[in-house]
Amino acid sequence: MSITTTTTTAPVAMNDREREDLIRANMPLVGHLVRDMLGRVPAHVNRDDLTSAGLAALVTAARGFDPERGIPFHRFAATRIRGALLDELRGLDWASRSVRSRARQADAGRQALTATLGRTPTPNELAEYLGVPVSEINSTADDVQRAVVLSLQGFTTGSADDMVTESTMGPEDMLLHRERIGYLHNAIEALPERLRIVITRYFLREEPMSVIAAELNVTESRISQLRAEALTLLKDGLNSHLDPEQVKPAGRPDGCVNRRRASYFEQIASKGTLNSRLAHTNHHGLPTNLAA
Repeated sequence: MSITTTTTTAPVAMNDREREDLIRANMPLVGHLVRDMLGRVPAHVNRDDLTSAGLAALVTAARGFDPERGIPFHRFAATRIRGALLDELRGLDWASRSVRSRARQADAGRQALTATLGRTPTPNELAEYLGVPVSEINSTADDVQRAVVLSLQGFTTGSADDMVTESTMGPEDMLLHRERIGYLHNAIEALPERLRIVITRYFLREEPMSVIAAELNVTESRISQLRAEALTLLKDGLNSHLDPEQVKPAGRPDGCVNRRRASYFEQIASKGTLNSRLAHTNHHGLPTNLAA
């Protein structure tokens, strides 16, 4: 009787060139995940720090990737990149209580004046409203920028770890995820021109504030104000369609500010359909230009 023996061949590991090509091909994935994370945290979180952490995680993922497992690399890497971004956020310094208190007072004053004036107040107007020198307003903004005020519970209803999703979503969750991304595209398109320029150039084209300020012939401080105003409007615009209970009136319910906001919310809906919103991503939930 003959005995047949079978030999198993160990999977062939990627060589350095293949690994480098894999990293280069998926670098846009880091940018996508960083932009997604920045939409969930305060606007002053440093993009470069998150990007560096994400790129390091991408390299680590490439080193540990085994093609024989049958998992697409972009999915394998995405989970690890998100985890690295959260670790980076946890390591950020917090502002002191006094800085947070002054920042909250300034934000409350800014919102009240915006509702009254129908526009974002200038630093001088805000300082006069709060009864403090303009230098204190600027100092508070600088302190917040340096300290990076961050609450990990501020951008998700659960813990920070809840943001590290499973490697796969259920069909319903994936559909909702893709629809949210589509609504975000529509919300950006519907922004007033100056706000749309700031959001597009700062977040999507990753241009420095100084460049945007020079082109719009305003100060960098004004660009920062426009960015904050646009992010608030985007958040409320998305919630108006996805989670209406989260939208609160700005000032008087029948005031001009709320009328403009209501018009903006309607424009978001008119910018697309379900099919056009889903077309921004592939069935993995990644931008169509990142499809693998």
